[in-house]
Amino acid sequence: MMRSFLCSLLCCAPLLLSSVRATYHLSAGDPQLIAAQSYAQTRSNGRPPPRTLNPAKTDSQCRSRPLDLVFIIDSSRSVRPGEFEKVKIFLADMVDTLDVGSDATRVAVVNYASTVKIEFLLKDHFNKPDLKKAISRIEPLAAGTMTGLAIKTAVNEAFTEKSGARPRSRNISKVAIIVTDGRPQDQVEEVSAAARASGIEIYAVGVDRADMRSLQLMASIPLEDHVFYVETYGVIEKLTSKFRETLCGLDPCAMGHDCEHMCVNSNASYYCKCRNGYILNADKKTCSLKQVKVEVVEDPCKCEARLAFQKQAQAAIQQLTAKHILPVVSDGRHFIINSLCSTFH
Repeated sequence: MMRSFLCSLLCCAPLLLSSVRATYHLSAGDPQLIAAQSYAQTRSNGRPPPRTLNPAKTDSQCRSRPLDLVFIIDSSRSVRPGEFEKVKIFLADMVDTLDVGSDATRVAVVNYASTVKIEFLLKDHFNKPDLKKAISRIEPLAAGTMTGLAIKTAVNEAFTEKSGARPRSRNISKVAIIVTDGRPQDQVEEVSAAARASGIEIYAVGVDRADMRSLQLMASIPLEDHVFYVETYGVIEKLTSKFRETLCGLDPCAMGHDCEHMCVNSNASYYCKCRNGYILNADKKTCSLKQVKVEVVEDPCKCEARLAFQKQAQAAIQQLTAKHILPVVSDGRHFIINSLCSTFH
């Protein structure tokens, strides 16, 4: 029995091998291969692309774009002390993900309940340690939830040049992140629309009992990119990575450029710059050695002296000719001019 099985297997082996060759040794232009690739592409297009994070690559190429960033945090009675501490940890973690500085991202915090308190302004802290110390000192205000009043205060007092916001000409993005766990006790639709119309991008983070409709009325569009919800304050820290991805700006120079000498970042774009002694060509990419133009200016005094000499010589010749002192004008002219030249020299 075993012998007959082995014989059958040996007989079929060449057929199996030829089938394998036919399957895997398709040429580049083979119709079967093209059909297989097309089928694989169709299946792949039906799935979302895999999202992976390479920490080394992220650190070198991904950094937060310069922002004027204002956190608007709810500290009403519904937010327990322990939960408010979670909010502060979230803010501190957010600061760690940002490029903080006077020429980078500036951060302010507006705290609200029934009343509104600006904890610190955009102009107050330009480094991470000072920002995190200021965050650690924030205390809850308790009482109601006047979200609309908080947004209005942020627009009128926190996002002003007097408070440290950069002028519109600098083209620095203005961003507000609102964190709340309840339903606003005042109107938010109009004040939020006015804030967005002034150029402020609004993100709304809802926790636990937060009213989703109110979050949508406050946030910028598209809503799927600007409205976030977490079930408890215990997991709000997980939003840090999401905001890092959202607020992250790719470094255009690190991503690749065609500048001959130097690449300079300019928000979401870049421009080329030349080293000292070179000038940027018309293509705005290459550089040429700066040409030094030498202009020779003749001494005006020397020129004036020559003109005076010529006039005196001509006058003397005319006088001598009139008195018939020069029988041969050409010889006499040379004689007198030589004499005058020796006199002047």
